[in-house]
Amino acid sequence: MFRIVDYQATEPLRKIDETKAFTIPQSPKKVKLADLQVHIPKKHARENHVELIFTVGIKGITGIAQIVFRVFRDDQEIFVAQQGIESADSEQFYIVTFQAIDTNVKAGSHKYRVTAENITPGTTAAVVGPLSFSALAIAKDHDRHE
Repeated sequence: MFRIVDYQATEPLRKIDETKAFTIPQSPKKVKLADLQVHIPKKHARENHVELIFTVGIKGITGIAQIVFRVFRDDQEIFVAQQGIESADSEQFYIVTFQAIDTNVKAGSHKYRVTAENITPGTTAAVVGPLSFSALAIAKDHDRHE
């Protein structure tokens, strides 16, 4: 059996809101989209995993931008995803969602952070919302007898 040892969530933007839009910078610059902190109790320091789910609404402004999303645990990159975002000539609004699973996380508090960067020169894309990030820490329950 497994048990939930921590759950954290943040929702910086609840809905699409172009008045709060911000441009995703050109690589190597990055923008922090969301962060949260998860605690793994010492007794659950093995046979655990943290399920991370991230969603962001993006609008393509010019060209076809390639957006790279990175997830960091305690400043160490643990996951990378990429999404193409078209602009006014075609699709313009996107919802990007991904899940990452971090396994056998050591005991203690860990900061998870999601960043974005545009790797295609001459293109522009902006975060328009919604924006959410959640973490569910699950560990093997060694106290239960089956």
